[in-house]
Formats: sequence, C-alpha cells, structure tokens
Amino acid sequence: MAFEVLIPIADVAIAHIQLQHHQSIGNNIRLHTIQDGLPDLDDVTVAIICLRENRRDLNYLGEKLSYTEVRNAFYELFPGNWDTGIADLGDIAQGATIEDTYFAVRSLNEALFKKNIIPIYIGGSQDLVYPIYRSYDKLDQMVNLVNVDSRFDLGDASSEITNTSYVGKIIVEQPYNLFNYSNIGYQTYFNAQEEIDLMDKLYFDAYRLGNISAEINIVEPVMRDADIVSVDLNAIRSSELSSRHNKMPNGFDGKEICAISRYAGISDRVSSFGIFGYKNDTNEEKTAMLTAQMIWYFIEGVNFRASESLDIEKNNFIKYNVPIDNEVLTFYKSQKTERWWIEIPYISGLNNKLKRHTLLPCAYLDYRQACDQIIPERWYKARKKNAI
Repeated sequence: MAFEVLIPIADVAIAHIQLQHHQSIGNNIRLHTIQDGLPDLDDVTVAIICLRENRRDLNYLGEKLSYTEVRNAFYELFPGNWDTGIADLGDIAQGATIEDTYFAVRSLNEALFKKNIIPIYIGGSQDLVYPIYRSYDKLDQMVNLVNVDSRFDLGDASSEITNTSYVGKIIVEQPYNLFNYSNIGYQTYFNAQEEIDLMDKLYFDAYRLGNISAEINIVEPVMRDADIVSVDLNAIRSSELSSRHNKMPNGFDGKEICAISRYAGISDRVSSFGIFGYKNDTNEEKTAMLTAQMIWYFIEGVNFRASESLDIEKNNFIKYNVPIDNEVLTFYKSQKTERWWIEIPYISGLNNKLKRHTLLPCAYLDYRQACDQIIPERWYKARKKNAI
C-alpha cells in the first residue's frame, strides 16, 4: 500500500531517455512509468524518489515543483563500474494536508527498509527529513542524523515545524530515538549564539565550512556513523547553482559536495539520503546537473561499500591502547580497509539501544592526537551522551 502514493515519472522525461546512449543510466535502470507501472524491485539497492512538498519552506510562494530537469540530467550520465541496482520510483505529490505528505513519506520509507532498499530523496522543503526520521521508530535503534547545511535548523521546537526548525522537533518529540546530530558546513553568521551553545550543551557535532573545505576527509568518519544524511542545497555557494539559488556567496563548491555525497554513500550504515531545497526556474540546468552528479556520487559510494563487520573478536582489527591521564583509549584499525574506530566504554544500566555505539568511527588523526595526549572531541561527546 505504501507504494501506491507514488506518481509515475512524466512522459517527457521517459521520452528524453530515448535520445540517450544505450549505455546511459536512463537506459539501464528500472522506471516507474505510466505505461508499465511500478518496476520489479528485486535486486534493487537504491531508489530515487522526488518529493513535491514544499509548503513548510519559509519562502514558499505557492509554486509547484517539477523534477524533469534533474531526471534528464541524471539519465544522461553514464554509470560507473557498478553492480548496484537502481530504480526511479517517481514522485510523492503534495497531500491534501502536509501531514498527509508526511505520512506518505514515512510509510514509503518503512516499506523500503523491509526490502533493504536505500532511498535517495530529492525535495522539496527540508522539513521532510522529519517523517524520514520518524520512519525509524519501529526499528528499535537509536538514530544518527547528519545535516549538510549552513544552518543547524534547530529553530523553535514549540512552533509549527518548518524547513529551519525540523531538527528541534526531532530532539524534543517522543519517541526519543535521536542519539547524535551532526552538522557539516555551518556558517556562524547564519546561526544564533544560543543555537551554537545548545549544540555544545547536547554534545552534538558541528563542523564549520572552512574546516571542512580545508580537510574534506573529516567528513568520512562522521558519515560512517550516520543513519540519515540530509543535504540542503543552500550549503552550496550560489556560483555553482542556477539563478534562484542566489543568496549564498560562501558554501561548498561542486567538487566538495560531490565528495561529501560519496562519503555518505560509502558508509555501511547510511540507510536514507536526501537532497533538499531544489527550486525550479527558467535556467535550472546547472542546479539539475549538480544534483544529478551528487546522486551519481552517492550511488558510486554505495557500490563500493566494504560491508565491514565490526566483530573485533574475529581478529580483523589491530588494537591500540593509548593512556591519557586516568583514561586508556582503545583504538581499532581495520586490516581490510585501514579505517579507524575508537571504543566508548559501555555503561551498564542504560538504554540497551546504545550498545551499538560502543565503537565510534574516527580518523587516524584522532589516534595521532591521542598519542600526543589530546582526547578526541567526538569520543568525549559520545561518552557524555552515553552517561546522560
């Protein structure tokens, strides 16, 4: 029943495929069409869904969304050396109410979980992350959310949810499933000091745009620990996008946002990915192509997932103990991928959902700093959250 909310891909986009090379993506994925209906989802790993809902965007002026240009751009691309099955399932339209749209998104995400399919959402206002997050309620696990955005989107949780306040709703509303929230690329002048202080008080992670641009691989361990990744197109500087995205002189460039998308895809844990804030205009080809390339890089990452077991008893890891003050930090290095983790001591008597967080992804730099008697900030925050 969840798939009944999906609207087939527009015929104009299907016709565009006929003009493309036979090896292009459009000619090699499964499509939800008016003529053939929903495709067979067996062996599908990722599914693209476009969301036409934008009524909770603070700048909403009644415009309707179309994703034909994004699809045209994506269908023109050539796949990599992939084994990943891809489907384009069409659109979710605006419901009679916004709550109807939320219900449709949540139900669809739950159905995709059952089929082990990773959704790639293209939106629409970013408040749609909220029903995506709520779809994890039945999974009996804590959830990590990563938001690539110039703003924290905490907002006023006591007011109506918007595209700038959905994170606040996620934090305060039951059931409480959020373990960690990470922001990548925030710009200080777009965030009230009280929100910056709240991020510290809740031991959430925040990485400034300049720090990420200087060392993009900081993103990898953050993404490795994420369940949901949301990218706001407003995190990208305006020169990389079309005319309606004209308010951001600073932000990630195209190369950086594609690298971030690939880090999200290559994470063994990311199970929902979304790109939000898309706007139609008469010259939207540049935004459409960059969005298509972000999708391409995410799928590229998914194709090269290591599917690495974190069973440290199987001798697939090299263990390092680093004494710091009264602590002994335990690091593990994978012999398969050379990625690093740090152990967070499990505190008995707390919520059993937190057991899965006893190994925290980290970087080699964290190990080097620990050897220099500097406690890794992410380890400190994660331990504090475990103790709350």
